[in-house]
Amino acid sequence: MNHRDHVNLLRGGMAGTGGLWADFGSGRGAFTLALAELIGPAGVIYSVDSDLAALREQQRLMRQQFPDLTVHYLNASFTQPLDLPALDGIVMANSLHFIRDKAPVLALALRYLRPGGRLVLVEYQADQGNTWVPYPLSFATWDALSRQCGFVRTRGLSAVPSSFLREIYSALSEKP
Repeated sequence: MNHRDHVNLLRGGMAGTGGLWADFGSGRGAFTLALAELIGPAGVIYSVDSDLAALREQQRLMRQQFPDLTVHYLNASFTQPLDLPALDGIVMANSLHFIRDKAPVLALALRYLRPGGRLVLVEYQADQGNTWVPYPLSFATWDALSRQCGFVRTRGLSAVPSSFLREIYSALSEKP
């Protein structure tokens, strides 16, 4: 996948430019950069990852490509409570599949969102994992899980082929 693929996977989940967004499990920032392009300089991003070196690389890239955007880098695990303002949206791209027990993490995410806030999930279209993607969830599984965890209006957004587990999809779920 390339930057254009990342942008296209997120695009349908955006309500427009601006807003307060978080990227959970942001790594080196492939999807954080896509989010930055979509929300523009009026937006603010909270980039959360437990890998400090990855966050530093992401910060370098962000300064080069989006120097006017405000980004807060949090070296932390999104599986634990975070000190965040009420968010307009959260991106979880290729991060939820590392979590076996997803419900507590999704409860935290729901709590961070303002009413009507958006969760954009990017995930492999599979329910069986492997060493590198231990706990993926297909869209059908996400649809059911998101409702169980209190999200509403879950819908598929986009998909791209993947040589690794066939396909990557994006989905949008909202806080009531």
